[in-house]
Amino acid sequence: MSFDFNADDILEVAEQLERNGSRFYRHAAENIDSPSIRELLTELALMEDQHERTFKAMRSELSQTEKGPTVFDPGGEAALYLKALADTRVFFEKEMDVQTVQEVLKAAITAEKDSIVFYLGMQEAVPRELGGKRLDQIIKEEMAHLKVLSSKLAALKE
Repeated sequence: MSFDFNADDILEVAEQLERNGSRFYRHAAENIDSPSIRELLTELALMEDQHERTFKAMRSELSQTEKGPTVFDPGGEAALYLKALADTRVFFEKEMDVQTVQEVLKAAITAEKDSIVFYLGMQEAVPRELGGKRLDQIIKEEMAHLKVLSSKLAALKE
């Protein structure tokens, strides 16, 4: 089955991805002994919380057209499909090495890259007139987060 998604669908998933990311970082922080590393992970969780608020605000600004259905979907299967992707592909529950901050940052970088790839793929599924251009903002937010993670990892290697 093929779906076209509207901006509201994508932003709802973006919010879920950020909640998953926040949970990911908080879980990692709980399992790290170093206070400075725990602080870093907590800061990353707070960044995810801020991204969720950003996406929620973007969603509240959508027009009715951007929220409108793109296909006949009385069972809400399109939204369920997106939620399943969010919960299984990006920041999903998995075994991870939390012994070092480097391994946690590498896992986070991978998840952030996965989220960017997810949003780039969604650009094909969201018609531009139904809010597809808003995906550019989401991708920029995620790329900024990726830059922060990468710079922190690079600083640890110095």
